[in-house]
Amino acid sequence: MRFGFAILAAALIAGGTATAAPRDNSRYEAKLAKALEGRTAGQPVKCINLRDIRSTEIIDRTAILYRMYNGTIYVNRPSGAEILDNDDVLVTKTFTSQLCNIDIVQLVSRTTRFPSGSVGLSEFVPYSKVGATKN
Repeated sequence: MRFGFAILAAALIAGGTATAAPRDNSRYEAKLAKALEGRTAGQPVKCINLRDIRSTEIIDRTAILYRMYNGTIYVNRPSGAEILDNDDVLVTKTFTSQLCNIDIVQLVSRTTRFPSGSVGLSEFVPYSKVGATKN
């Protein structure tokens, strides 16, 4: 009986992943492009200081934007980004004063308050306004 259940479960999992169509993210990529309009990308960094983060924004299935007090926007395209939903709340547990590319961010549904998944952060790409001077 257990063997039959295992085969059925494996078939359902395989069938579910085999038939899953790739999602069109062009709408979300356009939203990201609009948020970064007039800015140029800098060299990716592994960590950003938590005290410098003014706000965050989730771009569905694409990226997390970290808006800094100095006007720079750091874009993080985490592994597992396809589960990002702008209706989720980011919950981050850090043990230092920085948020780094090895950290994992938990996602919690704003409406149900239940966990909806987690994503592993990648490098942070800074976007600064064209002509802006660095401090």
